[in-house]
Amino acid sequence: MRADTATIGQPLMGARVTLDSAGPDFSVVVPAYNCAEALARSLSALRASDVSLRQWELIVVDDGSNDLTTSVAATFADVVLTLEHGRRGPAFARNRGVERARGEYVVFVDSDIRVHPDALERLLRALESGDGPTAVFGAYDTRPPEPGLVSQYRNLLHHYVHWINAGPAETFWAGLGAIRRDVFLNMGMFDEQRYARPQIEDIELGYRLTAQRYRIALHPEIQGTHLKRWTLGRMLATDFRDRAVPWAQLLLDRRSQTRPETIGGTLNVKRSEKVLTLLTAMGVVLMIVALVTRQWSYALSGAACFAAVVAANFRLLSWFALERGVAFAIAVVPLRLLFYVVSGAGAAWAVLLHALPTRRSDMSLHRAVP
Repeated sequence: MRADTATIGQPLMGARVTLDSAGPDFSVVVPAYNCAEALARSLSALRASDVSLRQWELIVVDDGSNDLTTSVAATFADVVLTLEHGRRGPAFARNRGVERARGEYVVFVDSDIRVHPDALERLLRALESGDGPTAVFGAYDTRPPEPGLVSQYRNLLHHYVHWINAGPAETFWAGLGAIRRDVFLNMGMFDEQRYARPQIEDIELGYRLTAQRYRIALHPEIQGTHLKRWTLGRMLATDFRDRAVPWAQLLLDRRSQTRPETIGGTLNVKRSEKVLTLLTAMGVVLMIVALVTRQWSYALSGAACFAAVVAANFRLLSWFALERGVAFAIAVVPLRLLFYVVSGAGAAWAVLLHALPTRRSDMSLHRAVP
């Protein structure tokens, strides 16, 4: 296969692209950065999909890599776009890929996901059903290849959260998701200016879509294997910097423009999760007070808060035990508590930033969230 390659500089801002009726049924867009090994596994799985190769095109957008990513992409892809001026982030990369795409639908797949053979067919079938939604996304499977505790926990947690929230969704996931291309373009695509690094650009797009009455559906039976290796430090940094803080900022921005009761009802922003985050924060504060005052009644109260959080996660921990054994379920309890600590710290930091005059001035430069 000989890929069509191009170097892309500036984006086509505000583009409204007219579809070519002779083009493929759908286009798969994969953003990639310094991921040659994982990308080869991801693209080979895509090419082995059940859908005929004549029905779709594969577009890889190399986000300024300095390894063999471009060479690997050229082996598998129909089109390889190389971005200039250094790394711009997956939101920018995906947008450039969609501008080049010719399909009626666009499927986004992360470069470290190995899709199941039926994933593309299931996505297309969901979008083309009689009362099909505008956008659909799937989930990780339960077979992450990285053996470490953090990698197993992180990927299994993602699968579980998506599985129990199957059905109508308020947000979108671009790791393995599809959307009507005309709607994506007319909505202004991913917010590449606000999210210049891998953060919550897909979640923000989902909120904009639902605000405009477009339907999004979560189909967790549409799956891919996540190849990423997680470390504890990487998980904590991602949860704080790239998830908790920007997500809380987004919700605060939306709260000032929409009715509060319309915000945050799916996935891990449910009211119950907020209560558990608060309980964990109380537990941490009580433990600190116990250490300072040496009054151990505070420690018992803090331990009671933690115990309540663990009890509220009984269903999740039971599922972990079924999947990986009781020892694994016990081992991930501290990781679960850390999640709530980081979420609370991120939310507090976001509230502080939101209150600063400079923050409000900066937000005026971004596109308003419907």
